[in-house]
Amino acid sequence: MDGSYNFYIVGLSIVIAILASYSALNITSKISDASGKSRFFWLFGGAMVMGSGIWSMHFVGMLALHMNMNVKYDVALTIMSMLASVVSSFIAFYITMPRDINWFKIAIGGLIMGSGIVTMHYMGMEAMIMHAELSYDPVIWVLSAIIALAASYAALILFLRFRNHSKSSFLKWGSAVIMGFAVCGMHYTGMMAARFEPHSGMITQHEPQSVDLFLLYCVTITIFAILLISWGAMFFDRHVLEKLAYQDTITGLPNRNEMNRFFESNSETEKISVLFLDLDQFKAINDNVGDMLVQEVGNRLRQFIQGYQQVFRIGGDEFLIILKQSDPMYAQRLAEDILQKIKNVYFIDGNELYVTGSIGISIGSVHSSDRSTLLKNADTAMYKAKGLGKNQQCLYTEEMGVQEVRKMELEKDLQRALELKEFFIVYQPKWNVKSNRLVGFEALIRWNHPRLGIISPLEFIPIAEETGLIIPMTRWTLEEACKQCRAWKDRGIVQPVSVNLSIRLFHGDNLLELVRNVLDKAELDPHLLELEITESMVLHDVNDIIRQLENIRALGVKVSMDDFGTGYSSIGLLDRIPIDALKLDRLFTNDLDTPSKRAIINAIVLMAENLNLDVIAEGVENKEHIDFLTGLGCHVMQGYYYGKPMDIDEIDVWMYEQDHKAETIEVMG
Repeated sequence: MDGSYNFYIVGLSIVIAILASYSALNITSKISDASGKSRFFWLFGGAMVMGSGIWSMHFVGMLALHMNMNVKYDVALTIMSMLASVVSSFIAFYITMPRDINWFKIAIGGLIMGSGIVTMHYMGMEAMIMHAELSYDPVIWVLSAIIALAASYAALILFLRFRNHSKSSFLKWGSAVIMGFAVCGMHYTGMMAARFEPHSGMITQHEPQSVDLFLLYCVTITIFAILLISWGAMFFDRHVLEKLAYQDTITGLPNRNEMNRFFESNSETEKISVLFLDLDQFKAINDNVGDMLVQEVGNRLRQFIQGYQQVFRIGGDEFLIILKQSDPMYAQRLAEDILQKIKNVYFIDGNELYVTGSIGISIGSVHSSDRSTLLKNADTAMYKAKGLGKNQQCLYTEEMGVQEVRKMELEKDLQRALELKEFFIVYQPKWNVKSNRLVGFEALIRWNHPRLGIISPLEFIPIAEETGLIIPMTRWTLEEACKQCRAWKDRGIVQPVSVNLSIRLFHGDNLLELVRNVLDKAELDPHLLELEITESMVLHDVNDIIRQLENIRALGVKVSMDDFGTGYSSIGLLDRIPIDALKLDRLFTNDLDTPSKRAIINAIVLMAENLNLDVIAEGVENKEHIDFLTGLGCHVMQGYYYGKPMDIDEIDVWMYEQDHKAETIEVMG
């Protein structure tokens, strides 16, 4: 039986196929960016739109065929044909979803999708209820199956091509047209393969078959509803969800997710400059003011966004500026401009705030293997800038890289140094010039690295502070120093020993118990132990520190303030902090020929006398230092002039020599 096509409806079927293809390309482009449950949401959405779009196109195409007989459709088979299209699309997309895709998976996915389309088409044909026998031309049937497979492979390849490009483009529309015509080509080739033989005795209708408008409208409305829903989901994702996922809520700047997408979307051979900005002393600002400050900083940084440079907020007070060029001179000039803009006064919540920043700069390629190194180098340079005094910019160099590798190596080895007994204690004598006698020792920890040799405490103590290893190290130092002090006492050498404390030991509120246990274990009199704190500790909870120090002094242990005059001034708290002595930093000793320094030392000595505090001068290296300090009223000295830090054997020799000198002076007297 011959039939004819309503070409308006044929055109409608082609439009549906193209729109469904475009929507599927849009939705499946979200799969790569999504993760977890959202990835399966977009996967299912893409399969639903693709499968239902092909099915609707097929159904509208069948309605376009007029055969001079009444045709109805089996509901169950019709629904099953739609499920075959959707399920096969889902399986094909799922197989080809991973980033590391190979041609074997594409072949399997295309075969499943093509088979599903063929099943959908011919199951839909079987759903036709009519007074005719349905048969197929085998050659054209095979051709339609081949076209279905080709259309499926085209769909999958285009899906892989566009899954990293979520935005609309003419190329994507062109691809949708190709996919739409390929799907339509399969359908109408399959219809050409169909042969309709009327049942015997059937009276042929001479008037054209009327179109089942209700069925046509239902199918059309259904597919357009699906397309509108899919476009609505894309619009919501692009303008709402994407904004939440890729835009910082406080500053409105692109966030870390957008930064990652920037790296993934740019050429891996492209050279860029990365500026890592961190605000100085931001932790001292409370949360509410901190958020407003970060918002204002973001507004100031926004003016540096241009076509070839972008600004991202990647953390609490951390920002990243990326330049699509590799000129170090330009990067440093830009960093200076940013720092100048950042340090201008902020008027927030009725307050004037003065904030500075530090910037680290690194230059390299966007290659995935270099990306983490690029960011890490910028971070390293930023910390170097902070170390230079803050409000600075610093360009990463290979020398910094060597230092960073060494720091990481020391941090790793520091974990086991105590267990392997690599630490040892040296003692530096304190001398009273007025009485001309020894008045104690300071215990100093040293690290004998098995491969690198003696590591300076200036290098490993900051690492220990950062990692928290300073706590077990200080406990060990206390135990060793008290044990040695007890051993000296047993030999008739009664000299106190002092040990430096970290602020970390005050945080656990168990410092008193630690000191008491160490003294009990060594069976040492408390007055033979002195604990040294740093001046910067008063920046923390000063009331809690005072409470703990008072408890420690109640045991009989002495407390001194080390490096006085170099940190944050604590003069206003000196009458409250329970200490016994002030230790003048070597900064004053090394510059004694300056009248202003002598005036400061004299003022400190007078103040200490009024507060009944002893004054100990560090860094004494020559006779001139001694004469100056003695003239200023300071009588207790510590430095290389009297003795460098020495191990136990050297200390024994040193004390023997001092005793011998004293005997010689007595005899000569």
